[in-house]
Amino acid sequence: MFFTVIGLFLLGVAAVLALGIIVGLLSPLFISVPIAYNFRSIRVRWASAVVAVLGIAGTVGVFIAMLSLARGFRATLVSSGSADNALITRAGATSEMTSGVSLDSVKIIQDAPGIARGADGPLLTPEAVLMAPIPLRSTGTDANVELRGVSPNVLAIRNNVKIMEGRMFRPGLSEIVVGKNAKTTYTGLTLGSTIWLGSARWQVVGIFDAGGSAFDSEVWGDAHLLNGAYKRPDTLSQSVTVHLASPLNVDVTREIDYYAKQSTRMTTLITRLGGFVAVIMAIGAVFGALNTMYSAVAERGREIATMRALGFGGANVVLSFVFEALMISLFGGVLGCLAVLPLNGWTTSTMNFQTFSNLAFAFKITPLLLLGGVSFALVMGFLGGILPAIRAARLPVAAALRAL
Repeated sequence: MFFTVIGLFLLGVAAVLALGIIVGLLSPLFISVPIAYNFRSIRVRWASAVVAVLGIAGTVGVFIAMLSLARGFRATLVSSGSADNALITRAGATSEMTSGVSLDSVKIIQDAPGIARGADGPLLTPEAVLMAPIPLRSTGTDANVELRGVSPNVLAIRNNVKIMEGRMFRPGLSEIVVGKNAKTTYTGLTLGSTIWLGSARWQVVGIFDAGGSAFDSEVWGDAHLLNGAYKRPDTLSQSVTVHLASPLNVDVTREIDYYAKQSTRMTTLITRLGGFVAVIMAIGAVFGALNTMYSAVAERGREIATMRALGFGGANVVLSFVFEALMISLFGGVLGCLAVLPLNGWTTSTMNFQTFSNLAFAFKITPLLLLGGVSFALVMGFLGGILPAIRAARLPVAAALRAL
């Protein structure tokens, strides 16, 4: 929400600046000389302009990359949930890892009114959530992989999950299915391979696609066998996912809301860190733009005086220099957006601090983020150009003309 407000603020500032430029462009005096003059000035002083462009481009690139990282992490977790499903945990539990739902509660839940039913009974899956250390392909070091013990009917409940290779595991057998991201991120999880989990050896019989959600980083198997392999009581589940309407002595949350809450801590960390880095870089970029524009004013004192003598007012000179600074920042903003675009969809992984499991997710760059990045660049350009522009407008015309 904070960065949405900031983005809207930046867009508003950019709109005001654009309106000011348009008003200035409508002036016949401004049209007749300064636009061509600004383009010629940038071309002649291209070296300093390139430095300013690269500084702004780097800042915009970091700004967009960090926000797209946070957006991608949140999108991955939120897409794990469905608005049609309810997630039931122990009252007071903040996550599945800290929850426990007894078998007696599960029996009460499955008989409660309001639960969707299929041909084989209520659409309900009591789930065991465990962690297993599995080496990363990239480094060979162990990472916490989330194991989810599910019911055989889980695909009827989570209908956004599809088997893309192989088949679904058969209940009662030491078989597992693996998310597509888990297959490519960890060793030993390819189709047909076997792996030790707990006290049992499991065979990978299927690869599933969960639509880019957090489930793509998980390993699923028979809940009863997984509990047994880790010496955990078979009468206790970490959560139950159902279509539920009746309140019980448990916490009931829409599945999509549960996963949205799970993303809060990490997205807050990423956005705050990214905002801090972007602000520090922005200060440097603004000083770079200030230096570029002040140098331009110092080099063009005679040109400015000549323009003033020809009838251009102080406001025209201010608009001319601000327009030049905005052109430089616009080039930088667009360059930064183009530089960061290849990151869109690129998959990385990190620990989810809510569950302490490793989670693979993709950068998510949206048109709104790109527009916010360009707006951010324009704000930097305006801040870097307004003071030199005012100084240029105040240059003593007579003194500068005598120096010609």
